Order: sequence, then C-alpha cells, then structure tokens
Amino acid sequence: MKRALALAAMILAGLNFAQAEEAAKAGAAQAKADPAKGQEIVTKVCAACHGPDGNSVVGTYPKLAGQFPEYIQKQLNNFKAGANGKAERPNPVMAGYAAPLSADDIRNLAAYFAGQTPKPGQAKNKDTVPLGQKLWRGGDVARGLPACASCHGPTGAGLPVQYPRLAGQQADYTEAQLKAFRAGDRANDAGKMMRTIAAKLTDAEIKAVADYAAGLK
Repeated sequence: MKRALALAAMILAGLNFAQAEEAAKAGAAQAKADPAKGQEIVTKVCAACHGPDGNSVVGTYPKLAGQFPEYIQKQLNNFKAGANGKAERPNPVMAGYAAPLSADDIRNLAAYFAGQTPKPGQAKNKDTVPLGQKLWRGGDVARGLPACASCHGPTGAGLPVQYPRLAGQQADYTEAQLKAFRAGDRANDAGKMMRTIAAKLTDAEIKAVADYAAGLK
C-alpha cells in the first residue's frame, strides 16, 4: 500500500511539473504579445460588440475584459476554418472576423482584453438565486452533476488555462452557450466536459446558474 501511495505521489508530482512547465511556456509566449497593437484592432473591429475595453453592454455579446488570454486565443482560433474547411466552433459572425487575424493579431488581442478590468454584473432574478447558488456551489450529486465552482472557482474567477472566468459574464450569453453545449452545437470543449454537464441541466437550471454567475465578483 505504501509503495502504491508513493508511486501515485510521484506520478502526481510529475503531472504537476509538466503542467507548470506548459504554463511557463504559455506565459513566455504571452509576454511577447503587444496589447497596444491589440487595442488598435479592438478599436476598429471588436469594440462595436464587445466594447472598447472588453465590457460589452449587450447581453448576447460576451464580456472579454479580464478573461484569460490563452482562453481567448483558443476561442478565436476555434472560430477559424481548419484544413477541412470547418471551424471547431462554428459561428457565422465570428468566423468572418477571425478569418483575417494572424497568430500575432490573436495573441495581441488576447493580451489587450486580458489586461482590461472587468466591470461587475448582477443577478437579475432574485427568485432563482438559491437554485443557481446550489448548482454553482454544490452541483447535484444524485445526478452526477459537478459543482460549477469545482472548475470555475467559488467566485467565478476561473482557473487558467482551461476554465474561463464567468464572474460578471452576461447571463444571456452564458445561457446561450450552455444550451449550445447541451445541443451539441458547440463542441470545442475538451473531453466533452461541458457537453456532458449541460446535457443534465434543464432550461430553468441553465437560466438560474447563468444569472447567478452574472452576479459573482
């Protein structure tokens, strides 16, 4: 038993070291980004929907201020058509905007948005806050539904690099994305994680958790 535990500890330490090394590489790549150049693109293209500082004011457009740069980069790359002519995250609007962006453009945009201060949001439906809070903090063990906080954090701050910040996010946008995952219309989640989780949520639960997340700070 002791040998097994020691082996498990060694494996876990190796995994942690590998993850730390990857994070360091990602950080080094991010250091080469130029937020000022990213801002130029935002002013010309992105600001109309996402706001000049990444704080959108329309519920259907996500807030990007303060989001992890690696996550933004992944999404922009996923909007682009691949070698097979298909995008990993199909979206007719974003496909048009992402297509002409170079790797440097995407890196610069991500750095700019990540450096902006996210403005807080608020839960708008007090009647569903208890349900949203329950799902966020504890999930539903009986249905095999994990707590949202286990990946996105108790305050919605997210966990670099894989799990995005959701605190203060537009509730309408979060709701739409959860439904897209549930329907399989959005499928760029690693290991089908979000598709599996969303498949267990009802419309009422999706709306409640999306509204609750909007009020997190």
